[in-house]
This record gives sequence, structure tokens and C-alpha cells, in this order.
Amino acid sequence: MLEVSQVSASYGHHVALQGVDLHIGAGEVVVMLGANGAGKSTLLKCIARLIPSLPGSRIALDGQDLLTLPAHAVVEAGIALVPEGRGIFGELSVRENLQLGAHAKRARAGEKEQLQRVLSIFPKLAQRMGQMAQTMSGGEQQMVAIGRALMSQPRVLLLDEPSLGLSPIMTGELFRALAQIRTLGVSVLLVEQNARRSLRIADRGYLLENGRIVGQGSAQDLAQDPAVQRAYLGGVATEGVSA
Repeated sequence: MLEVSQVSASYGHHVALQGVDLHIGAGEVVVMLGANGAGKSTLLKCIARLIPSLPGSRIALDGQDLLTLPAHAVVEAGIALVPEGRGIFGELSVRENLQLGAHAKRARAGEKEQLQRVLSIFPKLAQRMGQMAQTMSGGEQQMVAIGRALMSQPRVLLLDEPSLGLSPIMTGELFRALAQIRTLGVSVLLVEQNARRSLRIADRGYLLENGRIVGQGSAQDLAQDPAVQRAYLGGVATEGVSA
């Protein structure tokens, strides 16, 4: 489905990504783990065409070359990014934010049906449709951001640190919702600081260090890997990710 091959990117003389390869299958949830500055956000932005990748890079969705497309056409192709910091329109209502997500041509015909699907995943939003987004809690704003992205009817959803700054209760609600997104037939590439919760809902994962993929495997295998536990899960746990 989504194929990323030999993707490199730089900011001036600083190389942020070096020959990254990964793939995401239909309906998969894939988590990207790495320290701050490893290049995770840069990779998502390259896929979404918000920043350029270097010559020799290849990003394709079902064989369609995304690197020849502008960012808005990547959305039409079926890629949606929820950036770190959410990027919602605070002075607009929840309903207006969600409606903006359906602006893509691919989403207009099925807007009403998709809205009901989004509200089934985020029932809190159904109660807040007329509320200004800027008056909501951080967790509720994140629901709006993800819901808006889903309104474009993406084939692949890119999520950049969705639980950052949220309370434990809101984090739990968010991850329960993320686990339901696969029921929409949407594939997910998740960058997330909460490695333990991410691995619980993911099928597979990649490890990114200094702009390079240094490991990959099933979520269960990564959760039980002592090196992954030490680096990302707060120590070795005898029961892996459920500990």
C-alpha cells in the first residue's frame, strides 16, 4: 500500500533522514519509535509533501508516485496528516473544523456518512458540535484534529505525537479511539512518545535513530525485546508491553 524507499531529507547542512525504508499494508497500524530529534516528524512531513525529500527518495501509495504531487494532491490521493500541535482552527466550531476536513473531492460525496463514522469513534464531539474549538481541552482538541483528518476519507492516516501533553485519562480515551480507527479500513502510521500504549494497538513497529531505521518487527516482538524495553519502555519488563 504505502511504500517508502530510500527517503532522505535535510535542513540545510543537517541530514535529518538517511535512506529510510518502510511499508504499511492495508488496515495496518504501524508505530515509529525513536528519541527526540531522530527524524520521526520529518518522515511524516516528507510523506505528506510538506517538506522536500532528497533525490533518490521514493514514496508511493499503491504504486502512485507521491513525490511528483503537491501537498493538496497528496490529500486527494488518500494521505492525511495530524501534525504535532494539532493545527485546528480555534475560532471555528467543531462542526466547521470537521467540515473543512471533507473539502477534498474524494470526501465530498460521502461527507454525511463519514461524519457519523467519526462521531461514533469520538462521541464527545457529537455533544460539542457548536462549541468553538479553542475553548476545548487539549484532549478534545486532539479528537477534533483526528476527526478532521478522517473526514478527508484517507487511506493512510499519519499521526504525530497525538497524546503529547494530555492527561492520563484523556490519553486512555485517545488510544481507545485510535484502536477503533482500523474499523474504518484506514491504515495508520503513528509517531508517539507513549511507546507502551502504542505497541498495544500496533501491528508492527520501526525504530528510528539518527535518521536511520535501526530495527523493525511485530509489535509483540518489539515489546518483548530487552533493548527496546530499556530504551523506550522504562526498563525490562517480564510481561512485555502489558507490564
